[in-house]
Amino acid sequence: MLRRMGHVLLSLVVLIVVVVGAMWVFQRQLIYLAGGQPTSSAGEALVGASEWRIRTEDGLELASWFVPAPVPRPDGMTVLVAPGNAGNRADRAPLASALVDAGFDVLLVDYRGYGGNPGSPTEAGLALDVRAAYDALRSRDVSAEEILLFGESLGAAVVTALATEVTAAGMVLRSPFSDLASVASDAYPVLPVRWLLWDEFPLLEQIGAVRIPVAVVYGTADSIVDPEQSLQVAEAVPVSVGPFAVEGADHNDSALGFGPQVVAAVQAVADA
Repeated sequence: MLRRMGHVLLSLVVLIVVVVGAMWVFQRQLIYLAGGQPTSSAGEALVGASEWRIRTEDGLELASWFVPAPVPRPDGMTVLVAPGNAGNRADRAPLASALVDAGFDVLLVDYRGYGGNPGSPTEAGLALDVRAAYDALRSRDVSAEEILLFGESLGAAVVTALATEVTAAGMVLRSPFSDLASVASDAYPVLPVRWLLWDEFPLLEQIGAVRIPVAVVYGTADSIVDPEQSLQVAEAVPVSVGPFAVEGADHNDSALGFGPQVVAAVQAVADA
């Protein structure tokens, strides 16, 4: 009996080691769910849209879509959209459409490794990608005071890091988390994810250094990012607009992706 129990215990230990090892080795494939290349062109997906080629500091050329508003706001605001961890720029076309209808120009960013772009995503790489998108707007005579940063989930952490380095008119964080390990711990409660993760995305730690108006939008039924984490971020924002709660919305629901509360949050930050 003791020998059998020993074999069972050894098998269990081996299984745990294998699972933890696999999580460590393949963690970025689990985090960054890069969508394939969009099946339509910018102009086919969005009226008036064009493809921009954006060059990063480390030499990558990334495809993104720029969508001008048919009737722009008097303040000429442009929303730089940093997406979450899945899909590609075509998946954010409904968000862009809702924003341009409200008078905002929109730049839909695709990270390295996403949407047919070269490279492999990492925390440091995504930071270079959004900085390159910001610089691309500035090089096209969009002033810092005309740029609104919009981060979706993982992208909320990316634009928060950017906002500690550059000037912008404001920022909207959709479904922000406190840090990546907190989300991973909810998804894999039995694994020591804080010891395993290479990429941290410490949004809550960085938000206190952001001095521009910030709106947090979250779904009250979000099953991927705990709404309490989003509220924790909202409470830590130095210059807060909102927060904006989308009642009953889960993480990938359309109401939270591009619904009226999302547009209202962008408008509120632009008018702050």
